[in-house]
Amino acid sequence: MRPAARWLLPEIDNARAETLARELRAPSLVARVLVHRGYATAQAAGAFLNPRIEDLHDPYLLTGMREAVARVCTAIAHRERILLYGDYDVDGTSSIVILLKALELAGADAGYFVPNRLRDGYGMREEVIEQAARDRVGLIISVDTGIRAVAVVERARELGIDVIVTDHHLPEEALPPALAVLNPNRPDCGYPEKNLCGAGVAFKLVQALMGALGWEPARVRALTGSFLKMVAIATVADVVPLTGENRIIVHHGLSGMSKVRNAGLRALMQVAGFKEGEEPTAGQVAFRIAPRINAAGRMADAGQVIEMFLTADEDKALAIARQLHEWNAERQQTEAGTLAACLEARVEADERGLVFAGEGWHKGVVGIVASRLVERYCRPVFVLGVDAASGEASGSGRSIEAFHLLDALASMQDLFRKFGGHSHAAGVTLEAGRVEEFRSRFDAYARQSLGEEEIRPRLKVDALASFGELTDASVAHLLKLGPFGQGNAAPVIVTRNASIPFPPTVMKEKHLRFKVSEGGRSLTMKAWNFAERLNEFSMDRVFDLAYVVEDDPFSAARGYEPWSATLRDIR
Repeated sequence: MRPAARWLLPEIDNARAETLARELRAPSLVARVLVHRGYATAQAAGAFLNPRIEDLHDPYLLTGMREAVARVCTAIAHRERILLYGDYDVDGTSSIVILLKALELAGADAGYFVPNRLRDGYGMREEVIEQAARDRVGLIISVDTGIRAVAVVERARELGIDVIVTDHHLPEEALPPALAVLNPNRPDCGYPEKNLCGAGVAFKLVQALMGALGWEPARVRALTGSFLKMVAIATVADVVPLTGENRIIVHHGLSGMSKVRNAGLRALMQVAGFKEGEEPTAGQVAFRIAPRINAAGRMADAGQVIEMFLTADEDKALAIARQLHEWNAERQQTEAGTLAACLEARVEADERGLVFAGEGWHKGVVGIVASRLVERYCRPVFVLGVDAASGEASGSGRSIEAFHLLDALASMQDLFRKFGGHSHAAGVTLEAGRVEEFRSRFDAYARQSLGEEEIRPRLKVDALASFGELTDASVAHLLKLGPFGQGNAAPVIVTRNASIPFPPTVMKEKHLRFKVSEGGRSLTMKAWNFAERLNEFSMDRVFDLAYVVEDDPFSAARGYEPWSATLRDIR
């Protein structure tokens, strides 16, 4: 069972909050949340609440951008063949779609390659570069990959192919010997937004190209709005912080999705259950759109995603979208089986770093399962699939806030045939016979880094409030703090001394729905995955509740409040 969370209650300057409430003409609850999150002045709060496209950063602040734009313009002018080399996840496929569409509009001769997760694995491969040389490709642009592909880029140079790397993953000490490396995380890059996803970096190249090609401002504005839809989906899916420039991207990208012209995106939203003209939230993108896109790369061929977004044939787009839906259902079943197998393994209370491994576990779901296990155990986790035929084990890791996965792997890199990733998400490949050694060394490293407090979940509370403060108007203002996600979570509110007058209803054997009262007002709350804590919901106690409020169109359609409350913790 997940360890009991430590609630981090806010210390708020109430006088400052009341002043801000008057200046913004906003409810006191909203002002308290803004002050707690560091937006204590009307100017700072106003900039946060009203992100502007005009505040996107100059793409030329990315080191290497001038060289990249000049080389792409030359390739376009001389009709050189351009190959985009991407990745199989949402970020990688979205990056290809964004850049390929821009190049086609510019009259370029461009194609793409996206690897197969099961056959090719992650990263750039020399045989693809050699085939590109035979196909007379003059320029390769990597998207969402390539920052560690030093040998592969060197091989391209030997074959006379120029390479532009666009990536956001953390680099090694030596950058690849490319004509240009666009990555806000390279040490010599002063770009203000370090948390762009791969599609964000690709978009910055497109942004610079549109200016260099001299396109009319009205056309640039229209295309920017169109591209931001895909960048927003990738930004949410890649779980980068939704702050700074990413907040501008996601805010405007999602608002534009109420009017979608792209046949593929329209078909995808249809199979995901969205109504015509409905604007998705970041949470809905994360749980309904992104998994269907990712399912292609996890279970089959990510190239289908790109074909869906590029086709103008609505029937073809809908057929692919339905196939993605089926693959996602298959992914869910496979994921559930792997998760159940992991949960059967014994986890000792003093273990700090966890490694689960099983023969035949599907490579496409191990990362998701690792995320589920991190949520459950509040420890860094790797989940590996063992291939008896090849003698290899490969898989993915996810981490908690206090633990840097890539540093851990670098400390034992002699174990791996291949490894890479981020501070909180990484992948490894190693000999199957060394899995036990990896388990031991990973746990030993984690024991040195993590104390009892670091592996205890923390629930960051934004405000204390009575149910009486939760009016339709105050909740509507709260929801304007979105889009919510990594780095800008939905505000957690605590209400004290509440009572539960009736036993909760158990839904689907996992979830709870219950009525709760405080200060003469009652609310109905949902509690996802709380069924195992049902015995805590006693009717002879009073409770402190930690919860978030969310937009709820289903409730509104039934004539109730247009929002609902979801429990995060109870004590």
